[in-house]
Amino acid sequence: MSKHTKMRLSESGLDQIESELTKYPPDRRQSALMAALRIAQDEHGWLSPELIEQVAEITGVPAVRAYEVATFYSMYDLEPVGQHKIEVCTNISCMLRGCDRVVNHLKQRLGIDFNQTTKDGKFTLREVECLAACAGAPMMAIDHDYYENLDEAKIDLILEGLK
Repeated sequence: MSKHTKMRLSESGLDQIESELTKYPPDRRQSALMAALRIAQDEHGWLSPELIEQVAEITGVPAVRAYEVATFYSMYDLEPVGQHKIEVCTNISCMLRGCDRVVNHLKQRLGIDFNQTTKDGKFTLREVECLAACAGAPMMAIDHDYYENLDEAKIDLILEGLK
């Protein structure tokens, strides 16, 4: 049993997952697993063990399979995160175009390191391997939005817009 309050999907979340399930033949419900996990995370901000198990049941996969997917992909959060999740790409293209400046500025500005959340719960900072926006390097994603060709001034404007 989780140490956290029991979490369940809302009717809206269940409806969204049902919509995803209609995209696949009835004997391939498991194909909607990743989308269903995303829907659950979007609704609650992170994936508790109860949510992962509920999604497994809905999609017809063993719970261990849903846990395997949720723990393999970095897009899923298995612990609570801040109101805004900042993911900074540090892969080769971003590295060659100055992501170290972006990372240092974010860490200094937010007062946190990677995999930490600000004291006010507003921001969680994550390092990611690649966000597939190499042409706009250095870049970061905040929630579901991409920000490219970053420098310190642009980062400050973006963060101010989120307050």
